[in-house]
Amino acid sequence: MFFGSLTRVVRESVSGLPRAFWWLWTSTLINRLGAFVATFMTLYLTLERGYSASFAGLVVALHGLGGVISSLIAGVMTDRLGRRPTLLAAQASTAFSVALLGFMEHPAAIAAVALLVGMTSNASRPAVQAMMADIVRPEDRVRAFSLNYWAINLGFAVSATAAGVIAEYSYLAGFLGEAALTLVCAVLVYLKLPESQPAAVPVAPGTALAPETRLGTVLRDGRFMGVVGLSFLISLVFTQGSVGLPVAMGAAGFSPGDYGLVIAVNGLLIVVLQIPVSRFIEHRDPQLLLVASALLAGYGFALTAFAGSLWAYALTVCVWTLAEIVNSPTQMSLVVRLSPADGRGRYQGVYTMSWAVASLVAPLMAGFVIDRWGAGWLWGATGVVGTGAALGYWLLMRGVPVGAGGGAAAADALVGEVPVGEVPVGEVPVAPVAVAPVAAETVAAADVRPVV
Repeated sequence: MFFGSLTRVVRESVSGLPRAFWWLWTSTLINRLGAFVATFMTLYLTLERGYSASFAGLVVALHGLGGVISSLIAGVMTDRLGRRPTLLAAQASTAFSVALLGFMEHPAAIAAVALLVGMTSNASRPAVQAMMADIVRPEDRVRAFSLNYWAINLGFAVSATAAGVIAEYSYLAGFLGEAALTLVCAVLVYLKLPESQPAAVPVAPGTALAPETRLGTVLRDGRFMGVVGLSFLISLVFTQGSVGLPVAMGAAGFSPGDYGLVIAVNGLLIVVLQIPVSRFIEHRDPQLLLVASALLAGYGFALTAFAGSLWAYALTVCVWTLAEIVNSPTQMSLVVRLSPADGRGRYQGVYTMSWAVASLVAPLMAGFVIDRWGAGWLWGATGVVGTGAALGYWLLMRGVPVGAGGGAAAADALVGEVPVGEVPVGEVPVAPVAVAPVAAETVAAADVRPVV
């Protein structure tokens, strides 16, 4: 009975998605299988190179700064040049810069190349998210983003464990391994993924042309920027899993392999629970889901202050991982529906920037707090930030109706406050793509909403 139900859930979750989505999904999985730098940078700098937690925090912050810079640029490139060229350029340059970082020895060189790696590695995110919105039908987008997030964490669970073992013997091998797998992703994109960007059609004589979605349009979208701000807060908390946690565990006498095992719990739990939980929460009240996930994240990390063994650390990871499982698909469903077809790259770029800014601030905060007052104060701060994010979600989502559509209906209600003249671009049809028949001819239809 149980296995029959599980099989049905899996079959329903993966059926009906276009072939191009699965190639993009495969590229994501391969990319995350090689994730090494972001996970083990702090351990590499503090244990292998002997630098302080503050310097390690500075370098990781520069990596985050690179992401801040590139997210907006890549978002504009995604809309102007196309999804595919942006993705190819980002992955090829990431492979080169990651390999280069492994050979750097001077502190200034390490910092400079870490900035470059941050720029190149984050540049692919707006293109991936925009392409996924292009090629997947509106009613399947939440499911598609959940599956993609599942692939990210499946790869992360494997890479975190393997990288922990690799780091015991050679950090350089980890850098080169990530570079090689990123290059494989670029080849896969080149061979299998066509361009998916919506193509504008000629406007009939006498018909007013909808204004182009520019970066300023995104920044003036108050509801969307509210989501971005709250995403920054929740990202600030989640980032401590790869920034504050390894430093705190290292200071407590645990090895890189120990940290790899503990953080792998995060990926493994998401692999097991992401799909069934996503189906369970699909029609639930998004306000409740976002508030609850923010509180779970904040206090899940706060519990780390009381951990003294590997099992205790793993238990805290379980708590905040549940928050991540709930928050990710719920928030992404809002972001995708708030993004008009001709501005998806820019919208996704600004949204990606919230995570990039968190990657910049989080290591600085973690290094400063741990060096000055100890890890306990850092974990207390995560509880405060999580509470603030929960309050923000509650205020932002007040008055949003929850009907049969659950999160989707709520997202549509939020879009109702987009300024006049900035939404009709959703009427632009999607250009034909060489994918399965279920591909995105009707993608834009779901983005057509009344202008108020």
